[in-house]
Amino acid sequence: MPRKELSDGETVAATHPNPQAPHPRFQLDEAIHQPVRLSILGLLAHSRDVEFAFLRDHLGLKDANLSQHLMALEALGYVEITKGFVGKRPRTWVAMSDAGRAAFANYLDVLQQIISQSEDQ
Repeated sequence: MPRKELSDGETVAATHPNPQAPHPRFQLDEAIHQPVRLSILGLLAHSRDVEFAFLRDHLGLKDANLSQHLMALEALGYVEITKGFVGKRPRTWVAMSDAGRAAFANYLDVLQQIISQSEDQ
């Protein structure tokens, strides 16, 4: 059990503020928690839309790998994928949906709760 040091050098067992409440980690969205998807949403959170090739290159992924993660995020309604052309070249753009922004904000809030808990002890 974690120990908390008192001002006079003594230590006591640190206690959970509410032992009946589940740890905030249980609120983490597992779909976002996956490292590649977290990276995708982190990048999209600061953009209106991003071209597929930029995501692929920036994150160091292969086309197929990025496509799989984007399909999973799209199935959850977290991203919107638009296909079109620039000249005669096909292009794919990815944007975070409103649901994705809300889920990502909630995910960050839960992380902050976890961090705050450890700072309080």
